Amino acid sequence: MKILLVCAGGMSTSILMKKMETYWKENGEELEIKAVGLGEYQDVYQKYDIILVGPQVSYRMKEIKENTGLPADAIPSFDYAVANCPNIMKLARKLYAEK
Repeated sequence: MKILLVCAGGMSTSILMKKMETYWKENGEELEIKAVGLGEYQDVYQKYDIILVGPQVSYRMKEIKENTGLPADAIPSFDYAVANCPNIMKLARKLYAEK
């Protein structure tokens, strides 16, 4: 699965990205993941299956879906804040099934 993480500047999602990579690896899942800011996602989204958006930019969800045509959803605030990888993995799988 190839996941694009989008947040305001790409910094907070970079931290989450590292935790997700570790969690996926521990669970024997293959994952390619990249964290980018809002200004960058349109340049790279073609290489990804789904988009997960940080809660701080969830107000741009409609625009992101329209611009990319990819399954996308916002990560719930609590899951994002505590890097709840099991819940984020469930959300990613749900989106991937819509692809």
